[in-house]
Amino acid sequence: MTTATAASLAAEYAELHFPRFAEAEAWTLGQKLAELAGAAPVVINIRSTERMLFHAALPGSAPLNDLWARRKSNTALLFQLPSFLVGARNRENGHTLARNGLAEADYADHGGAVPIRVTGVGVVACATVSGLPQADDHALVVAAIQAMLVG
Repeated sequence: MTTATAASLAAEYAELHFPRFAEAEAWTLGQKLAELAGAAPVVINIRSTERMLFHAALPGSAPLNDLWARRKSNTALLFQLPSFLVGARNRENGHTLARNGLAEADYADHGGAVPIRVTGVGVVACATVSGLPQADDHALVVAAIQAMLVG
């Protein structure tokens, strides 16, 4: 996925719709993310705009991963798009988040944060992974969401 284009990321995200998403689904998604992460040193964060729904710092992760997760999820929730897609569009167009007046201390357009959309409702939360290369963070979140949607 390191060569992902904005178009391919947008097409991928278009397929990710939950029929419902509340605390129970956040817990299940968080557990799926931890399972798929295995021994990877990542932080897993699922939150709505109001509160944290799931958080795990797996062995080997660092406090810096929490900061990256917060910055990436802020971006995904603000744009209501995966942070990797926002970054791909910015790179393809020669833009930065600063163009939108967004501070680097609070926002990051690196991969790993994917908004959770509910059919007929819209974005209700965001699932984020931080600790791997950005394409791998993104792929891990997408794989867990896809596993939940199929299973």
